[in-house]
Amino acid sequence: MQFNYKCKTIGIKENCTFEELESFDSLTSKFNRTSDIFTQKVLRSVWMLLHEPFVPFIDMMNKGEKMLMLQSADQMIEIRDLRNQISHEYIPEAIRDLVPEVIELTSQLIENINKCRLFIGKRAWITK
Repeated sequence: MQFNYKCKTIGIKENCTFEELESFDSLTSKFNRTSDIFTQKVLRSVWMLLHEPFVPFIDMMNKGEKMLMLQSADQMIEIRDLRNQISHEYIPEAIRDLVPEVIELTSQLIENINKCRLFIGKRAWITK
């Protein structure tokens, strides 16, 4: 993610320019949307295609890791928790405080997405 690198370069500091705050906002927004789409749309759809029963999020993540659909259930649970924090934060300065964690978890989110892509690619119900 381009914004992840840009925000790493900016770093966390007391006074940020408008452009820097805009980059932080963009990163957290994209992280929020990506993690939400991945967990609520992609993973739930794969789950249904596997004819697995509906289970709570944590159980789905744990079983997804055992099935080698995910890199780490714990990472995905942490990503989901951070996504929820971002979604319910309305003060721009508070979002800035979440940026270091977003930067760290972005690479883990990408790893889990790639692991899921490999899992999907190995299934017969996916047309190529």
